[in-house]
Amino acid sequence: MLTDVDRVTTYLELTGADELCPSEARLGPEQVIERIDDFEVNRRLYEEIGAPYGWVDRLSWSAERWAEWAAGLETWIAREGGEIAGYAELLSGANGVLIAIFGLREEFRGRGLGAILLTAVLRRGLELADRVWVETNSTDGSHALANYEARGMKVFRTVGG
Repeated sequence: MLTDVDRVTTYLELTGADELCPSEARLGPEQVIERIDDFEVNRRLYEEIGAPYGWVDRLSWSAERWAEWAAGLETWIAREGGEIAGYAELLSGANGVLIAIFGLREEFRGRGLGAILLTAVLRRGLELADRVWVETNSTDGSHALANYEARGMKVFRTVGG
């Protein structure tokens, strides 16, 4: 298990549509990307998807805090066969649009859906601002950093290690 001393945090950004490298994967007939507005979904997916990666910052939040958080951002989900496969939270701010959360449920990984969802949220982020950025670390999913880089995001800072 990595300790905080061993953890490497990588910050990546995309600063224009011309930098975006869209996924070559395409949505299948039973797949859809859509925006939702339901803080309970944010809470449930944060708990489920984040558990293996030690996402703990929000676990003590009340329903009111979750509702307040979700009201201040855009939540995008990927569905497959009617089931939610994964989600992303886009938070607009002075430094551009932060991908505050990005993740897939375990049983939906390895099908290209993460690349499709990331392409969609990067496009949406660039509609909202000139810069989209994300923070990932060495305890996140094994394909997280590679997916961000494959979509054209560039590292602008690395901390730790």
